[in-house]
Amino acid sequence: MKSNVERKVIVIAEASSGMGAAVAKLLAAGGAAVVLGARRIEKLEVVLRDIHDKRGKAIGIKTDVSKPRQVNNLVQRAVEEFGKIDVMINNAGLMPISPVEELHVLEWNQMIDVNFKGVLYGIAAALPYMKRQKSGHIINTASVIGHTTRPGFAVYSATKSAVQVLSEGFRQEVRPYSIRITVLSPGMIDAEWSNMIINENLARDEQEHYSEDEILADSFARAVFHTIERPQDRDVNEIVFRPTTSKMREFTLFINFILFDR
Repeated sequence: MKSNVERKVIVIAEASSGMGAAVAKLLAAGGAAVVLGARRIEKLEVVLRDIHDKRGKAIGIKTDVSKPRQVNNLVQRAVEEFGKIDVMINNAGLMPISPVEELHVLEWNQMIDVNFKGVLYGIAAALPYMKRQKSGHIINTASVIGHTTRPGFAVYSATKSAVQVLSEGFRQEVRPYSIRITVLSPGMIDAEWSNMIINENLARDEQEHYSEDEILADSFARAVFHTIERPQDRDVNEIVFRPTTSKMREFTLFINFILFDR
């Protein structure tokens, strides 16, 4: 029996490392054609070589998700190369966390541009094609910390919470076009987040927490695969996941797993 992932054309905005790279490799192994965007083209080429060595279908385009023209080009290249776009994964993210009182306005703007506006640009690029097809799937990466917050995370949490609200409102709007919308909210993934933190005390604390509570990027990749694999009439709205034995108090939420499968 064929998987619903097979032969899909999937665009991943930010796939040069961590979660995006893991998703790209798993989906390509499952028979999808993946179109990968990233700012760091040299790292992206490593991912592409790995996929090609295993006879997967993949192309890569240098893409900064904070630049709408570049995101449009990424999606257009997917359609030109493979004739359609089935799934758009908005995965880019920055986390230069710091207390608000330190007034790192430049970093605030960077998080808003990448974490939130980057998602909007991905939606804007993919939506016209999906409306014409009357099918499609948009997957947005949020975070467990978007459901709550703690000192130092206020702006980052706000951008991830905004992705959740945007996704739910957008899901209701595109029902007539049979477009599915999914938000994935992982806990601490083994990415490069701690290297972005500009406050030394927070950086030290987060590195300690990551050593205790880190989730492998493969876990995120499997969650993405699961949502794409569902039948077209099943819309997985949100998945929230974290380590079973997490010690971090901010991850003790009123809900552990949300899976609306209608």
